[in-house]
Amino acid sequence: MPTLSSERRNVEEQTFIDGVINRRAGRPGALLSILQAVQDHNPHKYLPLDTLRYIATKTQIPFSRVYSVATFYALFNLDPQGNNTICICRGTACHTRGSRNLLQSVRLELKLGLEDPGDTGDGDKVLQTTPDQKFTVRTVACFGQCAMAPVVEVNHRIRGHVNERTLEREIQTIQKESE
Repeated sequence: MPTLSSERRNVEEQTFIDGVINRRAGRPGALLSILQAVQDHNPHKYLPLDTLRYIATKTQIPFSRVYSVATFYALFNLDPQGNNTICICRGTACHTRGSRNLLQSVRLELKLGLEDPGDTGDGDKVLQTTPDQKFTVRTVACFGQCAMAPVVEVNHRIRGHVNERTLEREIQTIQKESE
């Protein structure tokens, strides 16, 4: 049985979504901007399936299309994200300059292990969140910053020429700030 606070949260969430839809409806790319605004509003930066269903109903867009858009674009998350994100580029330039080692180092530093529990056979795609939800580690195909390879995005800030030591210090700084 839902609690009063969860019901109030649902009403507040629906009111927010309704406002976003009303402001963006009928514009080019409306669905993308609606999904992005709703995800940004979520405290764990993701789009729960119930939220996608609600958006589909309110916009009169088939749920299959809303879901397809949310799963096609890498910027959308269907699972809760950590409070801090570390995104490692796996493009060719970054790979040849050590991004695989950076990924392994970060996974070990955050005690995520070297294997992705949700591994689908695509060895380069990673999305893992620490059990305490402090960090999400993910990979992208390319940031388009090849001259600065290897490139890592930490909490939405692009860092170039990253090595294991600088990334370890970055993580330690974040951990100290959140204590």
